[in-house]
Amino acid sequence: MPHPDEISVDEAAGPVAAPPADGGRAAARKAGAGDRPDRRRKAGRKKRILKYTAITAGVALVGVIGGGYLYVRHLNSDIKSDPLHADPGVHVAAPKPNAAGQTPLNILMIGSDTRDTTADRDLGGSDDNSLPHADVEMLIHLSADRTNISVLSIPRDTTVQIANCDGHQGTRAIITDSLNYGPGCTVDTWEKLTGIDINDYMMIDFSGVVNMTNAVGGVPVCTKENVQDPGGSHLELAAGTHTIKGEQALEWLRTRHAFGDGTDIGRTEAQHLYLNSLIRKFQSAGTLSDPFTLNRLAQAAVGSLTVSPSLKSITALSSLALQLIKVPAANVTTVTMPFVYGAYPTDARPVLTDADSYKVFQMIANDIPLSTLKSTKTTKSTPAPAAGTTPGAAPVNKATVAVSVENATTDGRGEQITQALQSKGFTDAQRDTAYVAPQATELSYPAADKAQAQAVASALGLGPAQLSVSASADHLVLVIGTDWTSGTDFASTLPKAGALPSAASALAQNAGTDSSQCMAVNPTPYNSFAPGQSGYEYSWTSSTPPDVPQP
Repeated sequence: MPHPDEISVDEAAGPVAAPPADGGRAAARKAGAGDRPDRRRKAGRKKRILKYTAITAGVALVGVIGGGYLYVRHLNSDIKSDPLHADPGVHVAAPKPNAAGQTPLNILMIGSDTRDTTADRDLGGSDDNSLPHADVEMLIHLSADRTNISVLSIPRDTTVQIANCDGHQGTRAIITDSLNYGPGCTVDTWEKLTGIDINDYMMIDFSGVVNMTNAVGGVPVCTKENVQDPGGSHLELAAGTHTIKGEQALEWLRTRHAFGDGTDIGRTEAQHLYLNSLIRKFQSAGTLSDPFTLNRLAQAAVGSLTVSPSLKSITALSSLALQLIKVPAANVTTVTMPFVYGAYPTDARPVLTDADSYKVFQMIANDIPLSTLKSTKTTKSTPAPAAGTTPGAAPVNKATVAVSVENATTDGRGEQITQALQSKGFTDAQRDTAYVAPQATELSYPAADKAQAQAVASALGLGPAQLSVSASADHLVLVIGTDWTSGTDFASTLPKAGALPSAASALAQNAGTDSSQCMAVNPTPYNSFAPGQSGYEYSWTSSTPPDVPQP
């Protein structure tokens, strides 16, 4: 007897009647008459089979969806989140939408050197219970029209005014220390320095870098000479191009002493090369369209990421990634903040902002591309409109607007702008002669005086990026920054697309053109190595790399 699973559908439905014995047309008619109920029975069986199959498939689909939902919910629960802001004081005003109703996205990427976990301590090389530092700080700016990306790195040793975070009174220190008070404090310090409204942040630790580079199968990088960093990151690579992943990728991103001039500037350049190479890999290999790679990335990321609240889901992170990856590599420009070196011992880490720094901040705050765009869809950049008065609002009595004008740039600018305001009817504008540290142009105001601030901004051609609400202010304060060194109409001084400062410190790279660029080893440049040449701390000349002692 056959196994029940081996019985055919017809057998399972019961016996079928045999045709009548008589022949001819009558037989055929009888046979046909006898077949009709049989066909109805077969049709009924087919309907039942389809119904049961559909039910089974539906149950299976519900199971898959339910399992996927539970899996995604599990991933979401592993993503850590902290508030976007830590300083309750000044925050930069959000930019106005463009004609299509779009606004730019500004995401701050933070690489933390925290040793909170065993994996991070093993990779970090120390276990001293110290507060975390923001070793990597990159702002990713996605333009309002979604045609270009600008990436700005501020070297970790840049001396800035740290924001007032969690009761901590802001002090002048290197920007990496802002993470001592949480990622929200790093965001606020960036906003205070740059005048750029930041929408979200993503912070990743050591083990996250290792896991995520493994998930994508490695990233190609190049070094001009053999490089070793025995006392720092422990990177060891022969000259040429290599696909690095895992711990070696982390070493590349952390190498400072062995690249460039041995400062954080060389490390930033190496990080940009890595980022641009990663972008090209995503776009050429369709990495983000591969569900298996996406799953590996998700698993690698969730345990190592801390994000602002609006990014705390796989859906939000995936949506952001897809928006970024659609931008052509030729329209992705990375730049290191232009800087000058301070003098010892005034600054322990003598990297300082200068006028060119604020020009770059100005371009990003006003959604001006850092390079001439290559996409055929791109139109000319339109600066953010002036912050005019709100439609329907009562007219502002200019003569009653109290505004202090402070000068953070070249001599005489405070008096010049004060006179310009008075000539436009703001007769209560007063020049403040107190010293102000260099910064971007900013008009801060109490929330109740928004209409007055908009009137002043309209008179001077200031945009939303220059306005900020201050919880502690009792009147308007206009700081003339290093990004506004001449003229009385700020909008007319905005740079054009691609008009990056020409300073040597403004290290700009393009994801579409730097695929053959290689890192120079410290000290640079090396022209050649003579046979047996030795004494270079960050390179070697033998045919095989030396054994670098690990901690």
